[in-house]
Amino acid sequence: MLLPRAGGAARGWGGGGGGGCRPPLAALSQVLRLERSRRVGVVFPLQKLERYLAPGADTARFRLFQPGLAALQRAEALFRSGRDHAIDYVSSAVRMDHAPPPALPEVCFIGRSNVGKSSLIRALFSLSPEVEVRVSKTPGHTKKMNFFKVGKYFTLVDMPGYGYCAPQDFVEMVEAYLQERCNLKRTFLLVDGVVGLQKTDHIAVEMLEEFGIPYVMVLTKIDRASRGLLLKNVLEIQEFVKEKTQGCFPQLFLVSSLEFLGVHLLRCFVAHVTGNLPTVEAS
Repeated sequence: MLLPRAGGAARGWGGGGGGGCRPPLAALSQVLRLERSRRVGVVFPLQKLERYLAPGADTARFRLFQPGLAALQRAEALFRSGRDHAIDYVSSAVRMDHAPPPALPEVCFIGRSNVGKSSLIRALFSLSPEVEVRVSKTPGHTKKMNFFKVGKYFTLVDMPGYGYCAPQDFVEMVEAYLQERCNLKRTFLLVDGVVGLQKTDHIAVEMLEEFGIPYVMVLTKIDRASRGLLLKNVLEIQEFVKEKTQGCFPQLFLVSSLEFLGVHLLRCFVAHVTGNLPTVEAS
């Protein structure tokens, strides 16, 4: 869990105010100023739903990945560029022979068009504002694989969105990447937290399961869902993961790119699966 706060007040489920180019709560130092329950809700939003479960409900899948403050700070440092730690957009590719060499551990983010994928990646890189992550207002606009190099530690890939009549060449691009990318450590499958799993998401799950790709589900836009709807979707997807999948990490990750809920924890999980947190403290 997080250490005692440094002071400050809290507001409800959503994020606080703030100004300047850095979004509110983008840095852990900002989160630590909040009172404890608010702080936990920002870093571990899934745990905030526990109190609304029926008595005796299984909460194990709410707390499988629960790093301590040191691990969260180490992960944040990876996502903060510096003189000796560059975070750069590397290149875009429409075919695997255009992709950069698989020199570093890699993670990729996939999801339906308009699920908030590029916005989430921008939130992850918010402490390095020089990193340009294009966010389109037009669903399905991202047509290429975009590669971002995080120092000497790992590469993050923004994959094209699926759905909206994705062309066959897109399907072939993604399948080729998942099957051929030998340095791929984890795929992050983004699901809209308001509407839950859709038909196209099930197709993506089937593809990942067929190829034997380890993946994790991330529920986006949780600030737009009521507590009851979010809990319903979480429980339904948890049951689906338990009963219908083999390669999916049992814990869901809940995020809001707008209010930075869950972003710090997701940074830490990325650092963990790419081998950049030798030990992860669990409380």
